[in-house]
Amino acid sequence: MVGTLAVFGGIVAVTQISSAEDRRTVPAASAACVPPAPGATAPDGRGTTVTRQNGRDVRSHWGDGQMSVPECRSGGTASTRVVSCPDVAAELPGVPERARAEVDRNLALLQTQIAEADRRLAADGDRGEEFVRNAVLRPLADKRRATLDRIALAIAREAARPEGLDRLAECRVTTAGGDGSTGGDNGSGDDGGGTDNGLDVLADDCDDSRLQPHDGFQNGRRCVSTAFGEVGSAADNPSLLITRFPDRVRAGQAFSLRVSTRNLVRDRFLAAGQGGYYVESSLLNEAGLVRGHFHTACRMLGSTRTPPDPAAVPAFFVATEDGGGGAQPDEVTIQVPGLPEAGIAQCAVWAGDGSHRLPMMERANQTPAFDVVRIRVGR
Repeated sequence: MVGTLAVFGGIVAVTQISSAEDRRTVPAASAACVPPAPGATAPDGRGTTVTRQNGRDVRSHWGDGQMSVPECRSGGTASTRVVSCPDVAAELPGVPERARAEVDRNLALLQTQIAEADRRLAADGDRGEEFVRNAVLRPLADKRRATLDRIALAIAREAARPEGLDRLAECRVTTAGGDGSTGGDNGSGDDGGGTDNGLDVLADDCDDSRLQPHDGFQNGRRCVSTAFGEVGSAADNPSLLITRFPDRVRAGQAFSLRVSTRNLVRDRFLAAGQGGYYVESSLLNEAGLVRGHFHTACRMLGSTRTPPDPAAVPAFFVATEDGGGGAQPDEVTIQVPGLPEAGIAQCAVWAGDGSHRLPMMERANQTPAFDVVRIRVGR
């Protein structure tokens, strides 16, 4: 094992670089129809929910978009008609704390009403558009008006009554899927027509890319041809947590973050500044754990209402590799020498594989290994 000193934006990090172990060969599995992963459907059984926000339909695909085995075996459907309603929660003003419980109960009732309308639509929606309007959408709008009125009354007892909630009562029918936005066949294999597993995959390599090949350095508008590599089992996928951090610091004041990782062997780091960016596939050790490191960054937020500039250099950044880590949680302390200005700092920690990519997860509905905290920086 060789010790190295890596410097990022003026921040010094001690890293340890070890030689790679033999790669494990993981046989590919294939199955035509498989049971959905845990959490793959909404509590009411729907796979997709649709809300109306800012003049467009927003589709939320629950879980990982799998169909049930019976649906898969029957061929599934290319598209599903669902009820799309305005997102009431997003339109509400600040809800007083004393009204919160009643408002939340009624927001949940609105979702139940949509689920009931979806079931009616699925059962009798083929009876024509007039039937859908009179038997599905109109009764739903009446129920929503009554519920919206109860929400307005609950808020009005503690603050000003919100105006215009009635306009959120009307819903419509839209189509989820059929355009590649939701799952099709659960099967595997390429049908020879540019699709994988029955899905319209746009590209899975750089053969047809108009961009030049990525060269391992930190340059954009390149195409990376490095294979994704090895994926561990769900129980062995990495996770991490910031376990200790200050709520407030002064500008320029040094502080520390304590980070606990699980299932991350912190022994692989290819320096991006030396051409090690995106060049190594993901590798597992003999126990099936991801080999890599983790990153820590703090940036000052100009606003807490709009996303920050993604191109801005953070006030602090460091990559940590110490040869430790494993199946059991253990902690590493990150020393931050201080942040340059007053404001709100966003400090984030995320795992990386050997060449800095976020480690892959077995299932789509697992949470990746990252954590974020906000720290108020005073003068």
